[in-house]
Amino acid sequence: MIGKSTASVIIRETCVAIWEVLHAAVMSQPHKEEWLEIADQFQQSCDFPNCVGAIDGKHIRIKKPIRSGRQYFNYKNFFLFVLFAVCDANYSFRYIDVGSYGSSSDSAVFGHSDFGQMLLNNTLDLPDNTTLPGTTSPAMPFVFVGDEAFALGEHLMRPYSSRGLSIARRVFNYRLTRARRVVECSFGILANKWRFLHTPIHLKLESAISAVKAACVLHNFVRERDGYNFEDSLSHSLESHLPSVVRGHRQGATVREHFTAYFMSPHGALPWQLEAI
Repeated sequence: MIGKSTASVIIRETCVAIWEVLHAAVMSQPHKEEWLEIADQFQQSCDFPNCVGAIDGKHIRIKKPIRSGRQYFNYKNFFLFVLFAVCDANYSFRYIDVGSYGSSSDSAVFGHSDFGQMLLNNTLDLPDNTTLPGTTSPAMPFVFVGDEAFALGEHLMRPYSSRGLSIARRVFNYRLTRARRVVECSFGILANKWRFLHTPIHLKLESAISAVKAACVLHNFVRERDGYNFEDSLSHSLESHLPSVVRGHRQGATVREHFTAYFMSPHGALPWQLEAI
């Protein structure tokens, strides 16, 4: 038998080692050619061209951190921190940010993350703008897709608000949701493979963060080695963030309108999309 404190140290050091060894191998930042491959995957599996990732944030329940006040306390009366992730169409994590306050919104976590800053400063090495399949103009940027909690931007698409939408905008929301759901499925696969995520984590905050980071890189490692069972992604216990109203900017609105028109055009429409909305 080993003592509780000894076991705690072993868990923390093991999780840190897993992250340090696997991070560069299975979760390195994509370069331009890899972004293009990711975009091809989204086009083939989700019918959303020029998409290079789906983003979302999830709540990880924990015991109350020492001297944390209410920073990790959220509206559902739990103590938690946030796992923010960017996923590709193969349900692998391309970027994660772990440990933000549970009281923070998805948009705030995204904006303060390294990924959010790189996207804002155009340092992600995204491919140059290109036309959508079957068209000759305009040249469209490569984009990430998220829910209503994120601000609309040139490289970040979110749904239209749900009030009084035209058919074209309802179709856009449907097409975006088909692409965005891969991050939800990724969280489901993660939680059902590493089942400590189904319950509050009874570790010190630093150890809990290390455990989640280790689980994410192991998720990618197992995905590359073994593939996945889709049924594993259908349910999970990770809490979604409460959507907040976040305004976008004009350039993002223009890009979204171009996607909306394309999804209603002969080149971009799907045979079943009107029935699906």
